[in-house]
Amino acid sequence: MTNKLKVVSPFDGHVITELELQTESKVEAALIQADRLAHNSDEALPAVERIAILERTANIVEAKAEVFAKQAAEEGGKPLVDSRIELERAVQGIREAARSINQMVGREIPMNITTSSRHRMAWTIREPIGPVVAVSAFNHPFNLIVHQVIPAIAVGCPVIVKPALTTPVSCLNLVACLFAAGLPHHWCTVVLCDNELAEKLVTDPRVSLFSFIGSAKVGWSLRSKLSPGTRCILEHGGAAPVIIDSSADIQDALPLLVKGGYYHAGQVCVSVQRVFAHESIANDVATGLSDFAKQMVVGNPEDEATEVGPLILEREVNRVAQWVDEARVSGGVIHIGGSKLSNTCYAPTVILNPPDDAKVSTEEIFGPVINVYSYTDRLEAIEKANHVPFSFQAAVFTKDIDTALNTSKRLNAAAVMINDHTAFRVDWMPFAGRKTSGLGVGGIVPTMLEMTEEKMIVFRSLGYL
Repeated sequence: MTNKLKVVSPFDGHVITELELQTESKVEAALIQADRLAHNSDEALPAVERIAILERTANIVEAKAEVFAKQAAEEGGKPLVDSRIELERAVQGIREAARSINQMVGREIPMNITTSSRHRMAWTIREPIGPVVAVSAFNHPFNLIVHQVIPAIAVGCPVIVKPALTTPVSCLNLVACLFAAGLPHHWCTVVLCDNELAEKLVTDPRVSLFSFIGSAKVGWSLRSKLSPGTRCILEHGGAAPVIIDSSADIQDALPLLVKGGYYHAGQVCVSVQRVFAHESIANDVATGLSDFAKQMVVGNPEDEATEVGPLILEREVNRVAQWVDEARVSGGVIHIGGSKLSNTCYAPTVILNPPDDAKVSTEEIFGPVINVYSYTDRLEAIEKANHVPFSFQAAVFTKDIDTALNTSKRLNAAAVMINDHTAFRVDWMPFAGRKTSGLGVGGIVPTMLEMTEEKMIVFRSLGYL
């Protein structure tokens, strides 16, 4: 009997669709196909064809964006208003990849500057790395697939993609658009399988690059099992810190922090989680965030008015509730929220001064919870902000340029936003975690570079150079 995957709404559990789970033989067939393509240069897609395919793909996705946004909201739980923005970004990302193919070029290596290098020319070219296996996450079900699959197609790598089993419809939608745009089907294969079979896929020696978006525990574990020679790009989560000094414009900062903290119910790897506010304004920050939070519409992600949707699984709601209860019992003050609204939704929550060793302070909460910590000394606040195993994006709010630059320098982060929230991102910027938050660099062009390798060619002339 064929195993079926039921794709259900995280909000009310209704069945969206049923899909066939792949067997080991089908995964093996995908690997054989990808390996053959990678080692047969005669079947390579010329750049001009890849550009045309991606441009047509962008047009097809753009034409179907409203349908795809509604399906993404239904399967992933992100409110429709934000899912629409996700589809806009997806279209931009596909076009960015098409435009950037002409940047995948080599460089000249100096020769004729020493006796041993005389009569020689040298240069590099960039070649596709080989078969790519991409394992993706649920929280941006369409655009994350864009960031993993589209760069592979752009540089000429065959790609096998395993979407999150909670949100596979968006992945299938994107791949269908690629095929409709003229991509030969054997260049991209979608695999729906259990974790055990996924691990066999990822660790197969025929895989040249493994792209992973998801939990640090899973990502680092898989990396330790990769076949020798397999490269990887890992994008995990964090517990993003924000430093607010006494000069900051709180009225400007509050709506940004609210958006960064409660966007997709906090299920974002760079979501605002730990806000360090100067003691003179900490209560005002907590109160202001609470005032915004109490006005937010929580519920069905398919409703136009919804601002905060469900968490992806009921067990995640229970986990968030346990972490918040731990912070409350340990002395954290719940300004707003702190309770389940249903089995699938958790109230937007603000906690003032939870203990430094509480889970909400030390681990990625991945839920609609913002912690506010009062500080006296900015340098001590930065030290606390850095004192976690994660390092991704951070922020500082201040009117003082010296404070802004000094704080940016001291924060251990791959990117620091000044007077903006930690979840800011455009798809052409580098996106990378440090420490346990990741490895390699994401973003359209950076990923394209990660999926190519430099080859040097040295030409020795018979005395004419």
